[in-house]
Amino acid sequence: GGSAAAGAGVLLAPRPGRPPRAAWVHGLANPNCGCPASGSGSGYTWAENSRENQLTPWSNDPVSDRPGEVIYVRDENDGALWTPTALPIRETTPYIVTHGQGFSRFEHTAHDLSLALLQFVPLEDPIKISRLTIRNESDRPRRLSVTAYVEWVLGASRAATAPYVVTEISPGSRAVLSRTHCRA
Repeated sequence: GGSAAAGAGVLLAPRPGRPPRAAWVHGLANPNCGCPASGSGSGYTWAENSRENQLTPWSNDPVSDRPGEVIYVRDENDGALWTPTALPIRETTPYIVTHGQGFSRFEHTAHDLSLALLQFVPLEDPIKISRLTIRNESDRPRRLSVTAYVEWVLGASRAATAPYVVTEISPGSRAVLSRTHCRA
């Protein structure tokens, strides 16, 4: 990752409830893995070849900017649900997007919690890292759940691969594993 002080640009997700005036995407990649991230927080992840081996869906529609990967935060006491990114749940409080060489950071404060999502792709490893930091801005204890949602493609076309995607939980690591038997 990098730091905001290292040549980063800052964009305030400008007017409450409205997207930036122009669509933009920040690319994070190494020779074996990548993930462009839009100003609203959507993007996709690929391995080896960005067209032929999409891990999650890519949309070339800057208007809808539909996310295929989302991190949700839920308050278990009152049921409130929100995200550190402006999509898919855009609230009226500002979103701050900072990007620089090798990273994107999404910040949002709502419901008395500050969320900071840092995303980057290491120089050598074929992996996308998303690190969520939560800071309680209130003086009361909080009970939260964090859920990562991923819409798998695992190939060049979600329509072709979706019926063949299988997920399971690895007994040893408790990691969610996904695979497909279709190469479309």
